[in-house]
Amino acid sequence: MRRLSTAAMKFVDIGANLTDSMYMGDYNGSNRHKPDLLDVISRARENNVTRMMVTGGNLEESRKAIQLAKEHEDLYATVGCHPTRCTEFVENPEQYFSDLLQLIRDNKEQVVAVGEFGLDYDRTKFCDKETQLKYFEKQLDLCELTGLPLFLHCRAAARDLVQILDKHRSRLSGGVVHSFDGSAEDRDKILSLGFHIGINGCSLKTEENLAVMKDIPNDKLMIETDCPWCEVRPSHAGHKFIKTKFEAYPNVDKKKWKEGATVKSRNEPHTIKQVLEIVAAVKNEDIETLADQIYENTIKVFFSNK
Repeated sequence: MRRLSTAAMKFVDIGANLTDSMYMGDYNGSNRHKPDLLDVISRARENNVTRMMVTGGNLEESRKAIQLAKEHEDLYATVGCHPTRCTEFVENPEQYFSDLLQLIRDNKEQVVAVGEFGLDYDRTKFCDKETQLKYFEKQLDLCELTGLPLFLHCRAAARDLVQILDKHRSRLSGGVVHSFDGSAEDRDKILSLGFHIGINGCSLKTEENLAVMKDIPNDKLMIETDCPWCEVRPSHAGHKFIKTKFEAYPNVDKKKWKEGATVKSRNEPHTIKQVLEIVAAVKNEDIETLADQIYENTIKVFFSNK
């Protein structure tokens, strides 16, 4: 039965980079305002974001994500090493891997996925392709050893990513390719392996992005903010479908921050509703029904044992 109010819709933000220094008031090495992470989390809760997955992009970030998850019962963590940071493995690969594995085993209540890991061929200046491939494959051992699903990153690398995932398919327990902005062919390859696809503002920039997203099956769809990045901007093709403006929160420049304000160009988990509004409009789906489906997808993959 259709609900009377969208207030009942619930969200899980599968990609929230809440360890980022922007939430401490620090931008490019300069402090602009006092830490407001607690306000950010409160705004998420006020807007029915019932769970947030705090992304671990390397060993240090993964530790910080777990600590946040211990402090807030609706926060959870991923543990892994982002492809652009895989040089961190090089000095002592076995120790780095062992530390990641131990971190997961010591914090089973908080950790819901291995990641963020994968391949990024757009940013090989940070880590070369060979190193990325080596330690992407190495981290699949974490998935097999822990039974955790995958939280994957893929930029201009879908062919190699899918080939490696397919090779190790029997060892893996599903997961999501997050922040997806690939082609229809990339989408279909990922779906053929049984993985879900995560959509955020960066997935909705162009009309082609919208067309590719439209044909993701609803039962394979997840949504996210990837905050503090990937906000939906007025220049994005998806922006015209947004209905919720969050006018209750003043939106100010970081230099003019005040209590209760959001910061221009710094994304937050509560804006996930805008992502849903775009997805529902493009797919021509009832927004509440779609919200339920996406929520169910997410719980099934990441929280079935929580």
